[in-house]
Amino acid sequence: MDFISGVAVSNLGHQHPAIIKAIKAQLDKHLHIMVYGEFIQSSSNQLAAKLASLLPEELNTVYFTNSGTEAIEGALKLAKRYTGRSELVAFRGAYHGSTHGSLSVSGNETKKNAFRPLLPDVKFLDYNVPSALNEITKHTACVIIETIQGDAGVRIPDRFYLEALRKKCTEVGALLIFDEIQTGMGRTGKLFAFEHYNVVPDILCAAKALGGGLPLGAFISSQSIMKHLTFDPMLGHITTFGGNPLSCAAGLAALEAVTDPELLSQVETKGILIEKLIRHSSIKEIRRKGLMFAIEFATEKEVYEIVEYCLAHGLICFWFLSCPNSFRIAPPLTITTEEIHRACTIINDAIAATQSK
Repeated sequence: MDFISGVAVSNLGHQHPAIIKAIKAQLDKHLHIMVYGEFIQSSSNQLAAKLASLLPEELNTVYFTNSGTEAIEGALKLAKRYTGRSELVAFRGAYHGSTHGSLSVSGNETKKNAFRPLLPDVKFLDYNVPSALNEITKHTACVIIETIQGDAGVRIPDRFYLEALRKKCTEVGALLIFDEIQTGMGRTGKLFAFEHYNVVPDILCAAKALGGGLPLGAFISSQSIMKHLTFDPMLGHITTFGGNPLSCAAGLAALEAVTDPELLSQVETKGILIEKLIRHSSIKEIRRKGLMFAIEFATEKEVYEIVEYCLAHGLICFWFLSCPNSFRIAPPLTITTEEIHRACTIINDAIAATQSK
């Protein structure tokens, strides 16, 4: 049983019938035709239109990529191009990907040091600390933030903090980028996590579950901002495989399935049930939003042993790179109550076995 959804990819489980049907239908039409954007292709246009219809009015223009880190790269380029500024503001604990630009705005120094020099002019702030927002100035091109920090161990911001961040970016003319690569596609009980807060970003990044199990990412903004990638230079951002017809067909089927109100309404209920069922005195803290969990223990060793026990007993779980003493849970949104009980029994047994050593 997959209890992490391939790290927030398989939000609709494996072999969802609507996704499989869409993939097979697209296979009978065509695969790659041309470098993305040169030809109009129905599968990418349909997915872009569907996304735009579900998002705030200002998020109306979609640029598809192959992955999450490529979506971040495109968003950073767009912010620099639009503002004419170079300073990038990011947050300690952040994880945005492993390519050079994404790594430059990620907070894990252990992962970064071997690849320096990275992008210059990057400033890091403490997450969820309002006083640090004064570091955002008229020199700042963009502020990039995970709406909920994922790899740091599910760090959930205060609502008023994100409102203050939005206000500060607007005041100084910096673009606000929300990285919803992990939190998107229903993971928190809303299509995107920012819907829980009274804020809208200038650029939204999505990936992972966006492709329904196939590789797909996107950065999304307004037409007035996005058009700056079309001149000085022309073709300011290019990708061969972005908007791949097969991935977009799967993505459209996944988006239509995940926006079923009945499915989304069950996410919080299922999250509450899991939180209720997993209990042990060795648990230091449970952090959760919807079906996105971090269960914290005293040591990294405990988490490793729990993960290994679960795998040996038929349950796929994992840890966090930047918070190794926390245990990761992110099951498919389609998980049943019976499956939840079965999985939580294995996890409780794993915790007990680890503590008895």
